[in-house]
Amino acid sequence: MPRTPLTSEAAITTFEEKLGTLASARFPLRTAALDVGSNAIRFLVAEFSDAERFSALEAERLPVRLGHDAFTSGILSEASQDAALAAAVRFREELDRFGVAYYRAVATSAVRESRNGGELVDRIRRESGVRLETITGSEEARLVWLAVRHRMGLGDRPWILADLGGGSMEVSLVTESGIHWSQSHPVGTVRLLEDFGAGQVQGQDLLELLEHFTSRLSLPEEALGTIEGAIITGGNAEALADLIRPGGVSNAPTELTRQELRAVLDRLAALTVAERIERLGLRPDRADVILPAAIVYHRVATLAATERIVVPRVGVREGVLYDMVGDLAEHRAHETELDRTTLAAAIVLGRRYRFDEEHARHVADLALSLFDQLQPLHGLGEASKRHLAAAALLHDIGQFVSYRRHHKHSWYLVTHSDLPGLTPRETRLVALITRYHRRSVPKPYHEGYADLNDEEREQVGKLSAILRIADALDREHQRRVKRVTASIRDGKVALRLEVQGTAPLEVWSLKKKAGFFETTFDVELQVA
Repeated sequence: MPRTPLTSEAAITTFEEKLGTLASARFPLRTAALDVGSNAIRFLVAEFSDAERFSALEAERLPVRLGHDAFTSGILSEASQDAALAAAVRFREELDRFGVAYYRAVATSAVRESRNGGELVDRIRRESGVRLETITGSEEARLVWLAVRHRMGLGDRPWILADLGGGSMEVSLVTESGIHWSQSHPVGTVRLLEDFGAGQVQGQDLLELLEHFTSRLSLPEEALGTIEGAIITGGNAEALADLIRPGGVSNAPTELTRQELRAVLDRLAALTVAERIERLGLRPDRADVILPAAIVYHRVATLAATERIVVPRVGVREGVLYDMVGDLAEHRAHETELDRTTLAAAIVLGRRYRFDEEHARHVADLALSLFDQLQPLHGLGEASKRHLAAAALLHDIGQFVSYRRHHKHSWYLVTHSDLPGLTPRETRLVALITRYHRRSVPKPYHEGYADLNDEEREQVGKLSAILRIADALDREHQRRVKRVTASIRDGKVALRLEVQGTAPLEVWSLKKKAGFFETTFDVELQVA
């Protein structure tokens, strides 16, 4: 096992570190993606001729099953960590060989759920130079959607997108324009195998057990209308497509029917793992998990009431590449995409908790307007603006639990939700901003807030102060204050309100909530 640093470390930088030099990126452009999954570790080195097209220079799949440890003991063994490190070293060697300057390495549910997953991330960075990022299920869904959109186009009619890995399945309702809702389910193939199979249950007994368990899967009502079909992704989806359509084009989408999927499912159930290897030519680490995968995919298609199933033959790796290159080519394309994805997810979450959508959208509009106008005062960037927008949309969802202390309920609900486009830490920031939209101001001992660094505390304070003002301007949820204009002069912020009719309660509420804003920014707030 190599332990010494590899050469040319300074020449290879993570994508995030390159954001300051985007203007230097030119096509053709070489990039790479590493996906540390639960059943295998995959990487892809590619050269993009433009932002839409690439050719693969090297693609590799390493049979490292981190999910075995993660879903049985909750701790990654030394042997599993060694194997993952070896894969990262191999990836690093390919970065050097192909002269790749931009890469992104991501880890999914096995690393995310392991108690020592952070130790593995640190070890890989220390001993291979590769910076591994643990992503949420919602970020997985976003990356897969991005890859699918580039591979096959989605149009305006919705599709069910089911991305099944070793540890989890992300099910989303998607169109060309974005993800309209997304849910993560702990029904990954390795997890199911460890829970119900693990060599002790086989054949029809395993089939019946898994079908009974997956019968608990459900889709929200929004997904039960007219859809174009189901899109299934992951290595098992491609293996199933190859069994049903042998000899197809390896990188072209494959279309199947639910009836064909059922037939191959029954065929797999009638064979032992050894027979699947011998008769069907499956790899050992595919032969055992392909039956659980087929059952889960069939369940999704059945729930969606569709006969049309498409396997696009792309996944997280391709999504990572498109995500990077979109940024590098268009500077803020990724940021704009994140805005759309995050805000769409926030609205879906708000609807789940029956929020007042018109009020939430109006408060978000007012808050973002104030953010832009007060830029010289707060000095925050675009990421903070996205955090404010999400918090403004979600600030009242705690009323689903109870109006009393609803700001705390909002904080709890957001903290325990996935918002595509936001890291877990960013989600916690958004949750805290919702908490402080009313009542108590931040205190060093508050749960969640106590864990923040100084920069994050400053951001939460500034954004929640702005949100308090925006919320006050729609005190009655009647949208009487149509617009607000802010001017900064001589230690004062003057707000001029464009009002439809009169808004006495809004003006009263604004003055009542002004204190935190004035303290945070060291200004006097006036209503012109």
